Amino acid sequence: MVMKEPLRFIGARALLLGLALTLAGCASSPSSANTVRRSETGRAHTVQHGEVIYVREVTIEGEAGGAGAVAGGAMGFVLGGLAGGGRGRSVARVGGAVGGAAAGNAIERSVTTQTGLEITVELEGGEVIVVIQAADEVFRVGDSVRVLRRSDGGVRVMQ
Repeated sequence: MVMKEPLRFIGARALLLGLALTLAGCASSPSSANTVRRSETGRAHTVQHGEVIYVREVTIEGEAGGAGAVAGGAMGFVLGGLAGGGRGRSVARVGGAVGGAAAGNAIERSVTTQTGLEITVELEGGEVIVVIQAADEVFRVGDSVRVLRRSDGGVRVMQ
C-alpha cells in the first residue's frame, strides 16, 4: 500500500525550501577589493599608493536585514498551524511564528557572516591606515597596493 503525504506536509516542505533560498539570497559582500556598489560607477575616486605592513584574518559579523525573520516567522506560523486543532492550533501558530522569526534571524546572520582581512597600509606620504574588507584578494606584507577612497569615506585596498 502506497502512503500519500498529506498536502499540508508538502506545502511545509516547499515553504522550508523557499526560506532556504531566500536566506541564501541575503548574503552580501561588505567592502571588498573586487565588488563595487552600483552607485560607485561613473564617479571619481581618490587613489593613493602604499605598502602593506601588516595583515590579519578577521570575521566580518553577519547582518540580519529582516528577511530571515519574516520568512522564518511565516514558516513557523504555517508549521504551527499543522499542530493540534481549535485554540491549541492558534497558540501553536503564534509560538511557531515567534520561534520561526528568531530562527530565521539567526540563520540570516549566520549566512551573511564571512571571512575578512584587516590590512594595515603605510601610504607614500607616511600616513598609516587600517582597512577591513572581504578576503577576496590575497595580501602579504611588502605588497605594493592602491588605496581607493570614495567621496562618502569608504575605502578599499587593491593590488
